[in-house]
Amino acid sequence: MSTEAKVGVFVVGSFAVLAFTVIYLLQAQFGGGAVPYRTYLRYAGGLQPGASVLYGGINAGNVTAVRPWAADPTQIEILLEVKQGIPLNDKSVAKLGLVSIMNSPALAITTGSNDATRLKPGSIIPSKESTSLDEIAGKLATVADSANALIAQAQGELGDVTGNMRHLLANLDNISGPQTQQKVRSILNNIDQLIAEERPKIDHLTDQLAQVSQHADDTIQNVNGTVTNVRDPMLKDLAELQTTLKQANDLLKSMDTMVRSNDYKIGDTVDNLREATDNLNQFTDSLKQRPWSLIRIKQPEDRRVPK
Repeated sequence: MSTEAKVGVFVVGSFAVLAFTVIYLLQAQFGGGAVPYRTYLRYAGGLQPGASVLYGGINAGNVTAVRPWAADPTQIEILLEVKQGIPLNDKSVAKLGLVSIMNSPALAITTGSNDATRLKPGSIIPSKESTSLDEIAGKLATVADSANALIAQAQGELGDVTGNMRHLLANLDNISGPQTQQKVRSILNNIDQLIAEERPKIDHLTDQLAQVSQHADDTIQNVNGTVTNVRDPMLKDLAELQTTLKQANDLLKSMDTMVRSNDYKIGDTVDNLREATDNLNQFTDSLKQRPWSLIRIKQPEDRRVPK
């Protein structure tokens, strides 16, 4: 075998080993270890088979098919495969995403919840619709229309404000004109003349107020001295009055105690006086009926009624 043939066999063999290695690695990565799932969206946004599947932002698999759903043609059925061990759960949500601005669309899946039930192979991943570019453009158009209307309204209001400002400036020009300035100057001159004429009176009034204030201070000092001189005797008299009242209170307490201790004697005396009064009343009635009983010892017999 020639040298050229040996080199050719070696090159072909190297390419075969390289192809086998690449095929083996691809099968190991996306082959039997991949787990199939599916999801449904109303707007696919240019998603194509072979697009990346992102789980929490990391590359977890690929989209295998994008087609209208046979059961409901208004929805797009998306078939995908993810790596073995990706913990998809019933709280995970699939939606359109982008790896970067320059890349094609990808299918983004949220991580869901750790407490949620894990999805079985072939299960449906819950989905969430993304806003399409047409909807964004429509909203931007609506905002632009609103902005145009707002700008037109603002221009109208600014026109009114401008007119009012012009009217105000015209009024200020009239107010600050030569005639107004002359009047203001005349008023200021009159005020200066009035102040010059009344200044002696104001000074005299100020002096009188100062004298009155000094006299008031002296009067207050005299009153303070008088109060100080009268206060001590008044305090002494009040102390003596307090002592007298205390003694009177003690005397009243003693009398109250004595009256309470002799209460039964007073009751007996009152009863005796009451009995003596009754006897005196009976004696008085007897004298009124028989006044001769004071002279005669023996009373005459009562006259008999004639038959």
